[in-house]
Amino acid sequence: MHKHVEWDAPGTDSVMHHFERDPADHDDPGPGDILSARHEGAIVRVRVEAYVDGTSIGEVVALISANNGRRMKSYGKLALGDTVRLPDASRALEPHRDTHEGDDAAQD
Repeated sequence: MHKHVEWDAPGTDSVMHHFERDPADHDDPGPGDILSARHEGAIVRVRVEAYVDGTSIGEVVALISANNGRRMKSYGKLALGDTVRLPDASRALEPHRDTHEGDDAAQD
């Protein structure tokens, strides 16, 4: 059974908007692919197990603070290992972070 998640709107970081310009340059997600979305401001990575009618179903494999890049085991009602449904419209590009910023925090 999957956990119901209210995803944040991706806004300008929308994956679908990014691929609007060249739809041929983009395939549907498949098993093993890692997708990103936002939930209550945190970055959520989901490993796809199945893709049905524009929605990926998979396991939460990372929860990352958007502020400092720190990885978390849970965030709100969402936890690593939860199975979720992620509609294409909610997929988001990950924010660009300086690779040196927060290195110490990311290794905790």
